[in-house]
Amino acid sequence: MFNTDKYKHRAFIIKIVLCIIVAIFIIRLFQLQIIEDYSGQASRNAFYNKVIYSPRGLIYDRNGKLLVYNQPTYDLLVTMSEIPGPKSSQPPIDTLELCNLLNITKEQFDARIESVKDRKKNPGYSPLTPQRFITQMSPEDYAIVQEKLRNFPGFSIQSRTLRNYNYAYASHVLGSIGEVSRSVLETDSTYRMGDYIGVSGLEKQYEKQLRGTNGAEILLRDAFGRIKGSYQDGAFDVTPVPGEDLITTLDIELQKIAEDLLQGKIGSVVAIEPKTGEILALASSPTWDPTHLVGRERSKYYPLLQSDKTKPLLNRAIQGKYSPGSTFKTIQALVCLEMGGISENTMFPCNGPGSSPIKCTHHHGSPVSIENAIEQSCNPFFWQAFRATLEKNGYGKNNETFKARYTEWRERVFSFGLGYKFSDSDVIGMIDGSIYSENSYSKIYGKRGWKALTIRSNAIGQGEVEVTPIQLANVAAAIANSGYYITPHLNKNDTMLNHRHQVAVQEKYFPIVQRGMWRVCEYGTGRHYKVPDIPMCGKTGTTDNSHGRPHSIFFGYAPADNPQIAIAVIIENAGFGSTWACPIATLCIEQYLKGKIERQDLYNRIKTSVLNPNVKKF
Repeated sequence: MFNTDKYKHRAFIIKIVLCIIVAIFIIRLFQLQIIEDYSGQASRNAFYNKVIYSPRGLIYDRNGKLLVYNQPTYDLLVTMSEIPGPKSSQPPIDTLELCNLLNITKEQFDARIESVKDRKKNPGYSPLTPQRFITQMSPEDYAIVQEKLRNFPGFSIQSRTLRNYNYAYASHVLGSIGEVSRSVLETDSTYRMGDYIGVSGLEKQYEKQLRGTNGAEILLRDAFGRIKGSYQDGAFDVTPVPGEDLITTLDIELQKIAEDLLQGKIGSVVAIEPKTGEILALASSPTWDPTHLVGRERSKYYPLLQSDKTKPLLNRAIQGKYSPGSTFKTIQALVCLEMGGISENTMFPCNGPGSSPIKCTHHHGSPVSIENAIEQSCNPFFWQAFRATLEKNGYGKNNETFKARYTEWRERVFSFGLGYKFSDSDVIGMIDGSIYSENSYSKIYGKRGWKALTIRSNAIGQGEVEVTPIQLANVAAAIANSGYYITPHLNKNDTMLNHRHQVAVQEKYFPIVQRGMWRVCEYGTGRHYKVPDIPMCGKTGTTDNSHGRPHSIFFGYAPADNPQIAIAVIIENAGFGSTWACPIATLCIEQYLKGKIERQDLYNRIKTSVLNPNVKKF
C-alpha cells in the first residue's frame, strides 16, 4: 500500500515553495514597476537636461564678404507634467493672458496643446520633457513673453539661431535650412525632433561642416519643477561646438550683377575661373530673396514658389537642359580636326540661305575656312565637316564603320564635360544633358537606317544635343585652357586642382578655334558689345525652341591672352544670341575684370528690359 500521508506532505512543501517563488516575483515586479519607476521619475523631475544649440558656421564669398550669418530666435517650450492641474497646490495658469501675449486665440492654444500630445504628429512626446509649443519667436516677442513667463509654470524658452543674409542674392546656391524630417531622425541619432538641417544648396552639401555639435546644461529642479540652478556648478555641462565657416568661390558682386541683369527674364548665367574650376557666379532666374525662406516667412513664401508657373525653385544653371546651338560649332570644329575629317586649311562652299540640306542664316564670302566659319556662324561649313568626319572611312557592312566613327565622335564630345553631370563636384542637383548613343539611334531608325544626313542637326548643336549652362561654361573654360578643365566647384578651401580632366583633342588644334572665337567678338555677332580694352573670345548661339521664340545663347572667356573668367549665358525665348545673351555676358565680364560697370547705359537697358512679364522675385 502507498503511504498517502507521505505524498500529502510533499505536495504541501511544493505548494509552499511555489508560493515563495510567486511572492519573490511579485516583490521584484513591484520594485521594477513602482519603486524604481518612481525613483526614475523623481530623478527626471530633479534634473532638467537643457540643450544648448551650436551656431551654424558662417558662409563667405571668395573675397571675405559675409553672405550668411546667424540671428537669434526663440522657441516657447511646454512641459505638460509641470502645468498645474485641478489637484495641484498651485493656481491654474491664466490661459487667456498667455494667448494675448502670444497673439493667438484660445482655440489655437488648445489645438497646439493637442498637437504636442499627439504622438503621431510628435513621436518624441513625453509629459516629463519640454516640447516645442511655438517656434521661431522674434527677439521682440521673446522680450514680451519672457517678462511674464514666471506666471506660467510648465512653459519655458529655448534660444537658438536662424539664418540671415547680407545679400538678397545667390538663393539657389546657398540653399536653406529647415526642421529635420522624420526619415532623417530614423537614420541619424545625432538629430532630435525640431533640430534644423540643411535642405538644399550649400547648406545641404556642407551640413556636417556647418552644423557644429550641440551642448547641454544640466539644471536642478525643486519638487514643483522650478529651476533652482546648475547641477554641481556645471561640472557635467557640455559646451556647444560652433560649426565651421565655409568660404565659397562666389564673387557676390558678380553674382549680384548677373541676377540683376536677369530680372524680367527666364534664364541663367554661369561664370567659372578657367585655371581653377572655381565657380564665380551661378545665377538662375526667376529667383527669390533668401530671407523669405527663413523662420515663419517660409510657410508663407514656399507654397508661392512651388505653385508659380515660371518655376523659380528650378535652378536653371544646373538643371535647365538646352540645345547649345551655334556655340556647339566650336566643339564640332575641334573634334572634326582631331578625327581627321578636316584640317586647318579645309574650306567648304556656302550658298547662304540657298544651301542644302542645312541653310545658312545669311550671305557671306565663300568658300569659308574654320576661323571664318566660326566668325560667320556658317551652318553649311559645320554640316560638311561633320559629314566628312563620320563618313571618312565609309559606312562598312551594316553601317558598322560609320557607327564606330559616330561613337568615337560622341566620346570626344563627352570629354568636354557634356552629356553627364560632374560627379566629383560639390554642386548638388545637376542633371546629365544628352547626346544620343549609337544604340539610341539604332532603336529609332534601325541598325542600317541612319546616316550622317539623318542626324545632321547635331552638326550645329541642335537635334539630340542638349547641355546645361554649367556644362557650357565649363566648355568655355576648357577651350580657354587649350584642352583641359578643372571640375567646377563652390568650396574655395577645397582645392580641386588634382581634379583635372583632359579633353580628347590635342592642344595644337585649340588656337584655330580660339582665333575664330576672337573674330566673333572683334568682327562678328559679338562685336557690338565687346568690353573696351579687354580682348575677348566668344560665340553667340540662337537655338530652336518648341515652346516659343528661340533661346538666346552666348559663351566665351576673357581676356583672350590670359583667361580669368569663362562664362555662359542662356536667355529663354529671347531670340538672337547677340541681342540678349551676349551683352549680359560682356557686362558680367566687365564687372569681374574691372570691378565696376562702365557701360551704364547698356547695363540699365538690359536690367530694366522685361522679356517675360510673369517673372518676379519673391
